[in-house]
Amino acid sequence: MQNISSIFFHTTNMNLSFEEIFMTYRNMVFNLCLHYVQRPEDAEEIAQDVFVVVHQKYATFQGHASLKTWIYRITINHCLDFLKAQKRQKRFALFLSWYRPNGTTPAIDLPDQQHPGIALEQKESLTTLLQCINDLPEQQKTAVILLKIEQKTTAETAEIMQLSPKAVESLLQRAKKKLLEKLPPREG
Repeated sequence: MQNISSIFFHTTNMNLSFEEIFMTYRNMVFNLCLHYVQRPEDAEEIAQDVFVVVHQKYATFQGHASLKTWIYRITINHCLDFLKAQKRQKRFALFLSWYRPNGTTPAIDLPDQQHPGIALEQKESLTTLLQCINDLPEQQKTAVILLKIEQKTTAETAEIMQLSPKAVESLLQRAKKKLLEKLPPREG
C-alpha cells in the first residue's frame, strides 16, 4: 500500500496534497477495512480502492463533514460492497457445485480469521465472535465496529453513519441482542 502515494501524488485545489491525506489516514483506513474483512490482503486491496476514490473525488469534497468522516464513509461503503460481492461469489460457487460431476464443495471458503495485532489464546472464540459480527445486518455491524472496535464515541459514530445518536444506540442494542443469541454460552 506504500506505493499508492507515489502513483497519485499531486496537489489538489484544497489545502492538503493527496500524499498528506494518504499519510494521515492510511492506517485508519487499513485498520477499518481489516475489522470488516479480517484478511490483510483483502483489507489492503479495499484500502487501495478507497484511496483511488479519495483521489478522484477530493476536488469535489464539499466539507459538509470533516475529511476524516468523509474518508470513513467511503471506507465503510467499500467494505460493505466487498462483503456483498463475496457473498454473491459464495452463492454462485455453491450453485456451480451442484452441477459438478463429483459433487465437491465450493472452492470459496470463509476467510481464515488471522487478525494481526491480536494475540489471543482463545482463537476459536475470536473466530466465532468475528463471524457473528460479520453476520449482523450492515448497519448493526458498522455500529459495532465503530463503537466497540474502533472505539469511536456515539456522536462520532452518528456523524459517520449519518444517523442520530439515539439511532446508533438502538443499532448497538439490537446488535448486542443478536450476538448474545448467536454466541455459545461461556463457561465459568
